[in-house]
Amino acid sequence: MIDIHHHLIYGVDDGSPDLESSLEMAREAASEGVTRIVCTPHASDMFPYDASLIETRFAELRERLGGIVELSLGCDFHLMAENIMDAAMHPFRYSIDGKGYLLIEFPNFVIPPSMSEALFRLQSAGYTLIATHPERYPAVMRQPELVGEWMRAGCLIQVTAGSLYGRFGKREEAFANQLLERNWIHFVASDAHHPLQRPPHLKQAYEYVAKRAGEETARRLFVTNPQVAVEGAAWPEQPAPKGLWEHEPSRFAAAPEMERPRRGRVPKDAQEKAEVAETHARGFWSRLLGR
Repeated sequence: MIDIHHHLIYGVDDGSPDLESSLEMAREAASEGVTRIVCTPHASDMFPYDASLIETRFAELRERLGGIVELSLGCDFHLMAENIMDAAMHPFRYSIDGKGYLLIEFPNFVIPPSMSEALFRLQSAGYTLIATHPERYPAVMRQPELVGEWMRAGCLIQVTAGSLYGRFGKREEAFANQLLERNWIHFVASDAHHPLQRPPHLKQAYEYVAKRAGEETARRLFVTNPQVAVEGAAWPEQPAPKGLWEHEPSRFAAAPEMERPRRGRVPKDAQEKAEVAETHARGFWSRLLGR
């Protein structure tokens, strides 16, 4: 298996805290049958992408692991204005091994319509976009039709392994399994952050998918599609996504507590405050991305 979303590089984001944790995560992944890990440090306001430090620690890990598992370098790319401008000016800088496939992360709570302009800008620069863990965004829980919009715009979809069997909650489990049933998943990855709290487990999810959707589907989501992304190869033909082009409504129904925030409600945390504020900055996005 190939894990295309894994926060293995230590001390650069909210993933592995130290070298020993990174080595433990890599060995655990290898013990489950993972042959390659794509290291995906965040590029965000909270965790700026420090290319020099990341590349130094990436090389250190590769040397220390000694071939136990192969490593590639990518990024967990947050869709911020500064990131998008930099990525557009430096094509493939943040993509997996610099070959074009880019993991993108959306805001958790508010995804403005202007985000489609950001996707178009990145695609125009040559990136093939992989939308990470849509089943875990509260904003997508409220608007599940967004996943179909992203796919029709040319995005690929990556689901977190643990979501399929309930590790992140019942709503996330239901959403992930509907995506699986519809052939709306292109990759399953661990999104590992820690040896214990967010471990690098893929084997259980592989067996789950093989049992539920067949061995061919499991190999496609865990092996062959990830290999294409690592190689930067042309995207191969996939099984027809059920209901995508017919705009079939999602059968997933968010629980009442996931409904859209009411006017006047106080955002719960700093992140949500920032994302709510972003809805008032759509004109800025339009001006910026229209350059």
